[in-house]
Amino acid sequence: MCALRSRLRPRHWLILALSVLGLASCRTLKFYAQAARGQWEIVHKARPIPDVLADPSTKADLRTRLALVQALRDYARKELHLPAEKQFRDYADLNRRYVVWVVFAAPEFDTEAHTWWYPLVGTLKYRGFFTERAAQEEADKLKAQGLDVYVGGTEAYSTLGWFADPVLNTFIHRNEAELAELIFHELTHARLFLPGDTDFNEALATAVAEASVRRWLTSRGETAKLTAYEQNLAKDRQIIHLLLDTQSQLKTAYASGVDLPRSKASIFQDMEKRYAAIRQQWRGDSRYDRFFAKPMNNARLNTVATYYDLLPAFERLLKECHGDLEKFFAVLKATNSLSKHERRKRLTEGTL
Repeated sequence: MCALRSRLRPRHWLILALSVLGLASCRTLKFYAQAARGQWEIVHKARPIPDVLADPSTKADLRTRLALVQALRDYARKELHLPAEKQFRDYADLNRRYVVWVVFAAPEFDTEAHTWWYPLVGTLKYRGFFTERAAQEEADKLKAQGLDVYVGGTEAYSTLGWFADPVLNTFIHRNEAELAELIFHELTHARLFLPGDTDFNEALATAVAEASVRRWLTSRGETAKLTAYEQNLAKDRQIIHLLLDTQSQLKTAYASGVDLPRSKASIFQDMEKRYAAIRQQWRGDSRYDRFFAKPMNNARLNTVATYYDLLPAFERLLKECHGDLEKFFAVLKATNSLSKHERRKRLTEGTL
């Protein structure tokens, strides 16, 4: 979707729930039917990467990008011990910009995200559709209920290892660092995913992906690219801090119960002024202007919080594990028996 440098976006939602269709409502049945059609399209259009590389009609730039994906897969498997054996071995051109469109929702005066329940993966804070029209129809229904709603296109998603996910034309255009980050992010989901805890899963994958990009670029001696990546992350952090702080202010305002519409509008106006001040420091860098040009609401803020609210806690834990991913994953896997609330508490307090 359109989030910061195209990095803040929901990427996964599982479609392996066809076995429950007989018990589903007509609306739910329609959702899973479109999911099945969308997954079938991806499978049908996927071609083994060696075949694409051998095809004389394949453009040079695509050859270069696919060769990079192969190198990233090998690195992820050998050095990061991520489950890359069957992932990203094929390439599918869907002839569109996004693979899915994702719906987020939240109450008008509450930052708590609306959730949907899915078999096997529990509750998630978003609902994905393979057509923009279907996503907008869902959004319209939620708006009619008085909810804040946001719909965004996303370039990638994961079936969490249940299927062999291909490389898609929707994200193959990314630069080396961003493509590496996406590959490592999705493979982290396949390595560890705790049902029903969206914030945990997304922040975990973000932490592992960013740390892994640093390792990848360092291993290749790509000093200039690593410097550029760190500079971009630093700018991202400024914007993320602004958005999370805005959400925190809204929580306080909503809890007060005082003149909620006015308070909400004032906080978002202040956010825009603060962004303008940050923007002036960047000497013409306008990469985030499109993000802030769209109306902000509670649902849209959650697209950022989901990926970054717990990120500092994961970064701290990874540092405590001295960068040892095996130890890091072992500690986190052991939290599966905890409630979501207790897991979050221990993670943020550093008591895992």
